[in-house]
Amino acid sequence: MKMDMHCHTIFSYDAFVPLRGIIKTCQENAINCLAITDHNTVEGAYRLQKISPFKVVIGEEIKTSEGEIIGLFIKDKIPPYLSPEETMAEIKRQGGIVYLPHPFVWLRNRGFTKEKLDKLAKKIDIVEVLNSRSLHSHFNQAAQDFATLNGLLTGAGSDAHSIFEIGNAFVEIAEFDTAEDFLKNLKKAKIHGRQTPVFIRILMNRFARKGLRRLSRGINNGESICN
Repeated sequence: MKMDMHCHTIFSYDAFVPLRGIIKTCQENAINCLAITDHNTVEGAYRLQKISPFKVVIGEEIKTSEGEIIGLFIKDKIPPYLSPEETMAEIKRQGGIVYLPHPFVWLRNRGFTKEKLDKLAKKIDIVEVLNSRSLHSHFNQAAQDFATLNGLLTGAGSDAHSIFEIGNAFVEIAEFDTAEDFLKNLKKAKIHGRQTPVFIRILMNRFARKGLRRLSRGINNGESICN
């Protein structure tokens, strides 16, 4: 199956990705597994899981006191601004997987120094080595080097904040049912993808997204936000 491991929905404060639009786009691009990793919430993931014809993994991109960490296969929302160690411990308590997104894109992960990442390495399950929104390939290469050095599994995700980005990066992985199966199969998975064009990011900058969200609410009194 083709799995985009890092995707946002309308339930992220900085994204405009309606749930049914996600389904349509995934079907058009043969993405048949998706990890929904909204910022500091699991609501969008659970809503999409209920209506999706393909597998949806419940995730959350959590803002810690220092940087961002993704929890995959979690059950409940994890509050932001805990320490990285506390956040990772809570992911594990829920039976989840610690996934480190875009670790060397300093503009988006300001708090994680290289020294801190070295200290956290043993608590990390997967490192995102292909993030389509990374503006420079050397950010992804630095993540790959870190994963290799520490013997960690690697993953890929579009980090989509708009429909146009879904599936820009994914892993080709054997089917799985549990978090344990997923980790086992990820060892043999293949990473595919490309960088999101800069003009897409400019088009969907924060101001454009806010405008689209307001328009969506105005047209259908909030209904189109989910659909």
